[in-house]
Amino acid sequence: MEVEGNESGRTARMAKEVERKNINDWLPITKSRNAKWWYSAFHNVTAVVGAGVLGFPYAMSELGWGPGVTLLILSWICTLYTAWQMIEMHEPEPGKRLDRYHELGQYAFGEKLGLWIVVPQQLMVQIGVNVVYMITGGNSLMKIHDIVCDGCTPIRRTYFIMIFAAVQFVLSHFPSFNSVSVVSFAAAVMSLSYSTIAWATSLHRGVQPGVQYGSRFSTDAGTIFGIFGALGTIAFGYAGHNVVLEIQATIPSTPEKPSKKAMWKGMIVAYVVVALCYFPVATLGYWAFGNAVDDNILLSLEKPRWLIVAANLFVFVHVTGSYQVFGVPVFDTLESFLVKQMKFQPTWYLRFITRNCYVLLTFFLGVTFPFFGGLLGFFGGFVFAPTTYFLPCVMWLVIYKPKRFSLSWWANWFCIVFGLLLMVLAPIGALRQIILEAKDYKFYS
Repeated sequence: MEVEGNESGRTARMAKEVERKNINDWLPITKSRNAKWWYSAFHNVTAVVGAGVLGFPYAMSELGWGPGVTLLILSWICTLYTAWQMIEMHEPEPGKRLDRYHELGQYAFGEKLGLWIVVPQQLMVQIGVNVVYMITGGNSLMKIHDIVCDGCTPIRRTYFIMIFAAVQFVLSHFPSFNSVSVVSFAAAVMSLSYSTIAWATSLHRGVQPGVQYGSRFSTDAGTIFGIFGALGTIAFGYAGHNVVLEIQATIPSTPEKPSKKAMWKGMIVAYVVVALCYFPVATLGYWAFGNAVDDNILLSLEKPRWLIVAANLFVFVHVTGSYQVFGVPVFDTLESFLVKQMKFQPTWYLRFITRNCYVLLTFFLGVTFPFFGGLLGFFGGFVFAPTTYFLPCVMWLVIYKPKRFSLSWWANWFCIVFGLLLMVLAPIGALRQIILEAKDYKFYS
């Protein structure tokens, strides 16, 4: 009887393992693990270099030269360090891979607590990014229409966002992360292209007549709130950490050749591209237009018309790919919950309904609240700062327990304090900006 019991227990465990493997082979993150290191490079460029870079000159105008450049450099160093930490923690022990951000949270803080700490924040980041990209894609199309068809009857922004949403309804049905690689690569190329157009055109235009570099606000309160909002705008520019583990999960890993080597190689290339995009756009855009710069630098660059049309088209293509890079992990979370917890069958129509409902949700939020500048700052501070700047450091301290007052200990605590300041201060300024913009806003205009 004891032998039969052991045999039945072993059979049950094997059946459970087969079921788990089948579900993982169906879920989009773990379906394919044949990515190369350059997949990591362009996925991370697409994730990190978002439309937020177009708001960097505006953030500089709120901060000024010294604080603005300092914050840009500190953010670049701090987030590269936390990216390295996440890559290292993907395989914290031999044979164990943490393929999703919440799995790392569960490993560090426990099954339940880790889930509650990470999942709400990660979902807010991913949904927030996709809402902002829905708005950005629509705004870019509207700008193209307004430039090309100067004398035409104005068309509501809602319709342009609807066009962007229609594209996402189609792209959202690619089965896995690796299957959107072509879209992600095109998006990475486009991000470098429109960033180059933004800074090169600013350089070509030169300093505008009457340019001023003082505070863009007439009151002390406006200046302080502006500084807070600028912190969030810059934090929004480093949102890619929310998909780092999910990208690394697509790379094969063996004891001889762990995934972290290929992932780190790709991340270094990505961060070089980030520097080539962020620093010239922020500094040259502010240098050319001073405190008169718009919250989207492309709006300040009105000529030559063909180049601005091209830049907006590049933005559209980029946010199309970025939407997918942030959307696939959401699909994975939703489908995993429905199949593992709610016991739905992993079928194509479950995937069809789930993904269409998600795109519809982000479309609805995008057309209802299209406050681009304020949204950047609010989401940047409220949820991007924790998941990018300090949550990886807290996990590192919990898992590896570096010696107190060692270099690692100080580096982690610096990033934690820096991230906490961003999280507390940035949403305050952004919320004020949203309220000011909402005064004159008409729904679905």
